[in-house]
Amino acid sequence: MALSIRQISISLALLCSLTGCASQQMGSRSSVVDYLYPTENEVMISPATPVLQLPIRLGIAFVPADRSHQRGDNPWAWQNTGANLLTEPAKMQILDNIAAQFRERDFIGDIQVIPSAYLRPQGSFTNLDQLKTMFSVDVIALVSFDQAQFSDDSKAALSYWTLVGAYLVSGQKNDTSTLMDTAVYAIDSRKLLFRAPGVSQIQGRSTPINLSEELRLDSSAGFAAASEDMISNLETELQRFTERLKARPEDIKIVKSSHYRGGGSFGSSFLIVLFGLWLSRQRARHPLSQS
Repeated sequence: MALSIRQISISLALLCSLTGCASQQMGSRSSVVDYLYPTENEVMISPATPVLQLPIRLGIAFVPADRSHQRGDNPWAWQNTGANLLTEPAKMQILDNIAAQFRERDFIGDIQVIPSAYLRPQGSFTNLDQLKTMFSVDVIALVSFDQAQFSDDSKAALSYWTLVGAYLVSGQKNDTSTLMDTAVYAIDSRKLLFRAPGVSQIQGRSTPINLSEELRLDSSAGFAAASEDMISNLETELQRFTERLKARPEDIKIVKSSHYRGGGSFGSSFLIVLFGLWLSRQRARHPLSQS
């Protein structure tokens, strides 16, 4: 006796739910290490003592994504699952949120949010030197990400309603792990000043019919949650950085520009040190005025 289309669909769904179908793994990433140190020669770069002129001119940008990166054995996993890279509008929103965190610091001056088009894959510090000239920045915050999505057929079947009745289909268990990281570099000295990471873990479930849509939503939610965690940690790392400037002035040389009037974020002791340096220079320039 011939089986109807409905019976065949139910049989296939039951078979998938009982035996388990192939799992899928996919993702997208960008790497500060791959961007700054693409060859062994770049790895040998020796950082110098940073010289920071206050107020700091800061650039913020995402490092280029590795579009060739593919997780899993299926070469079509990216298209089949609908996993997406972080879009440019989403990147710009995250960069604006990071900029807002930096603007709360008195020692930060002009901030440039740099679009991804200005960063070359594996551009290294040569590319950073170009950005320094183009956008008039001395320090740059490089944002990177790594997102992995796993989808496994669940043995617990779900009832899926259609226009012609209910079908028994296998459910998909989806896990989305996302890491984001902001690494702040002094461009001239090639020195990492500090970094702030952020992570998120999204767990979901879908049917095979809406798997692609569900993975896209989980991907966006993962990026949003990881960026929030990263920005929260950035506040902590900025505070630690200012404390390190006061406790270990030999690590980073501070130069105060003539039009700089800030200093609240560094505390009164830091201002006293700056005033003392200025007073010493004034006495050295006008020794007769002291008599």
